[in-house]
Amino acid sequence: MSIVPEDADLQMQWTRWLNRRNMAARDHLIVHYSPLVKFVAGRVGAGLPSSVDPGDLVSSGVFGLIDAIERFGPERGVKFETFAVPRIRGAVYDGLRKLDWVPRSIRSRARSVEKAISEIEHKEGRAPTDEELATHLHISGDELTRWLAAIASTTVGPLDRAIAAGAAPAALDGPGSGSPASVVEDRELGQIMRGEIKKLPDREKLVLSLYYDEGLTLAEIGQVLGVTESRVSQIHTKSVLHLRSRLSAAGVG
Repeated sequence: MSIVPEDADLQMQWTRWLNRRNMAARDHLIVHYSPLVKFVAGRVGAGLPSSVDPGDLVSSGVFGLIDAIERFGPERGVKFETFAVPRIRGAVYDGLRKLDWVPRSIRSRARSVEKAISEIEHKEGRAPTDEELATHLHISGDELTRWLAAIASTTVGPLDRAIAAGAAPAALDGPGSGSPASVVEDRELGQIMRGEIKKLPDREKLVLSLYYDEGLTLAEIGQVLGVTESRVSQIHTKSVLHLRSRLSAAGVG
């Protein structure tokens, strides 16, 4: 099966790497696909505080690209880009987590919102509205909006990776994507996430699908839904916290 690269030279470099593990060919592939790292790092970094250096995200993402090149094989039946993006994204998240840049106050607010979602959902048997969340938290609607905006820049990490797995399982569930234990863990978590995503309110579910599955930016999703980019960011944040509360209730994560 052909990798179907864009040009003959790229095909040659892939052949040299796959057949002979030629390091010069690997380096050529890293340079060729480096724009993919910048794209993924840019999407993850959108909305992060200025204290987070975009260069650090790109540097972390390169490790994901290298891992993807070393693990990829045409027998997988997927384009290299499809195979590589989740690994690049995961490496960027790992790098962010090591930076430990999230203020304690925002972590506390995120936990409060998660708890409120869980309590309201348990009581009402459905997802809470923004008004119900604000009332439960004893804050105004405007204050909830500010909370979600602040939390929006922190919803990256293992759960975000799991959401991506749930939205695009084919890219993550292929054989040889990691150690046997991690493959099973990723597959099981991806299955759980796909099930939980289906239970979300329609708008939250649509935002996750457009963002993780279709690859749209928050601004593009706003155009689809007819709302502002900031509102899409709030919906995305609320859906992530919603899923966190469900995973915690299920004893997962």
